[in-house]
Amino acid sequence: MPATAPTPTLTELSPADVRRGLDAHAITLIDVREPHEFLAERIRGALLFPLSTFDPALLPNDPNRPIVLQCGSGKRSATAVARCIAGGAPISQHLAGGIAAWKRAGLLVIATDPATGAVVERR
Repeated sequence: MPATAPTPTLTELSPADVRRGLDAHAITLIDVREPHEFLAERIRGALLFPLSTFDPALLPNDPNRPIVLQCGSGKRSATAVARCIAGGAPISQHLAGGIAAWKRAGLLVIATDPATGAVVERR
């Protein structure tokens, strides 16, 4: 009987891990929040694939840049990882604590200033 590959499990990455991956162009960051949340603030370089319409088959497929999922707190990205694993997609990593942890780590986000509508970077 042939050996089967082990089922992937959720891998939690720190904000520093994700920042290093983005800086090195070594990962693809996918934000699974909804469009209005993404427009309000986001991590530079993240792509939007909302959980409400999430389909692992539609995610970018670059074997040199593994996908890391993120959301606001880590709950929705963990759900998206579970969908990926259940669907056989080789995606198991997410940003632990989501964009909230990112901001607590003092890392920049791109945000829309509600007073002016301007796009700004802030911590």
